[in-house]
Amino acid sequence: MSHRGDAETRMKGAVEALRRELAGLRAGRATPALVDRVTVEYYGTPTPLRELATLSVPEPRQLLIQPWDRSIVGAIERALLKSDLGVQPVSDGQVIRIHLPPLTEERRRELVKSIRRMEEEQKVAVRNCRRDALEAIREAARRGDITEDEARREQEELQRTTDRYVAEIEGLVREKEREILQV
Repeated sequence: MSHRGDAETRMKGAVEALRRELAGLRAGRATPALVDRVTVEYYGTPTPLRELATLSVPEPRQLLIQPWDRSIVGAIERALLKSDLGVQPVSDGQVIRIHLPPLTEERRRELVKSIRRMEEEQKVAVRNCRRDALEAIREAARRGDITEDEARREQEELQRTTDRYVAEIEGLVREKEREILQV
C-alpha cells in the first residue's frame, strides 16, 4: 500500500543521506568525496567546490584541486580552511593540493564516535518513518478502508522493511569504521 511505499522511500532517503555523510569523512585515504560538503563564495553565491574545479587523486594521500577559474584559488583555500576537514591546503596559484596526514589514534576514535552519532540519527529517522506509516495503517483500519488482517500484514511487512534499512545503515557504518581503524 501507499503507507509502506511512502515510508520505504523516506527510509531509503535516510540511508542515502548517511552514505553521503560517510563519504565525506576522511579515513586516511584521499577521495574527491572529502570535499563534497565544502562550499566556496563564488561571486557572492555559496557554490559547491565540485562545481568550480576538477578534483583528482594523484597519490593515495593527496587530493588535487584544479579550479576552472584561477581567480578563485584564494576563495577555495579559505573555504577548505574553514571546513571541518582539518586540512592545510597548499597552493601554487593555479592548483591546490591537500596532503592528508595519517590519522592519529585520537582522531580515529573521534571519527568513530561521529559515525556512531550519524548512525543513530539515521536509525531514528527510519524509526520515525515506521511510526508514521504505522499510524496511517491503524487509521486506515479504524476507518474500515482495510481489514484487520490486511492491517496486520501491512504492519509485519513494514517491520521487515524497517529491519532491512536499519541493517543497511549498520552495515555502512561498520564498513566505514573498519576503513577508519585500518592503519
